[in-house]
Amino acid sequence: MPTQLLITRTLNAHFAGPVDSLLHALHIQPQYPAKPITNEFAMELLVFAVLLAYFIVVRLTLNVEKPASLQHLAEMTHEFVSEQGDQIIGHGSERFTGYLTVLLLFILLCNLLGLIPGLESPTANVVVPLGFALVTFIYYHYHGIRTHGLSYGKQFLGPVWWLYPLLLPIEIISHFARILSLTVRLYANMFAGDLLTIAFFSLVPIGVPLVFLGLHLGVAVVQAYVFFLLAAIYLSLAVAQDH
Repeated sequence: MPTQLLITRTLNAHFAGPVDSLLHALHIQPQYPAKPITNEFAMELLVFAVLLAYFIVVRLTLNVEKPASLQHLAEMTHEFVSEQGDQIIGHGSERFTGYLTVLLLFILLCNLLGLIPGLESPTANVVVPLGFALVTFIYYHYHGIRTHGLSYGKQFLGPVWWLYPLLLPIEIISHFARILSLTVRLYANMFAGDLLTIAFFSLVPIGVPLVFLGLHLGVAVVQAYVFFLLAAIYLSLAVAQDH
């Protein structure tokens, strides 16, 4: 059985039974029935709780005349995502601001958890980036169909009718390859960052590891932004009016 973090052990101590019942109802057999909650799931729950508390506090403390520091942070985040969306997606990008904001913040916090003693980055486990990639894949295709209807399929065919049989499988494969690309890029970078940090802390516990903590911080921010950026680009291609 893999080593469990304190928060994971606490969740399993209180919720292992209900979680096992839910999994069995879904015909899923947990690998460790006594401890079905994994570190990755516990970390995602923690990020969810932090973001939920953040949004609730910002909403309850909104003040036009004397905005609090959290409100300033929320406004800066909203402005950043809105500007990026407008530049990449163009007209109508505001309807995607909510999803892109949550995606950016959720991945960023997941990446940064590994810097906190006693916690770990859930994105260093391939299942978590895969989940983000699948949700993004479904999301941009949904909005592509919502925007264009059945004509959305034209972007898989190309401009010349006699090339349809060749381009259709190529386009389908390229879209599914986006899932792999999003997953591997985020997972590989975060896994490597965690591995390097742990290795150097084990070898030289003072001084040198701080450099790798700084590197880990930079990688965490950059990879969250890259995932967000690619999601916005895929959305722009799906809803573009020039198919």
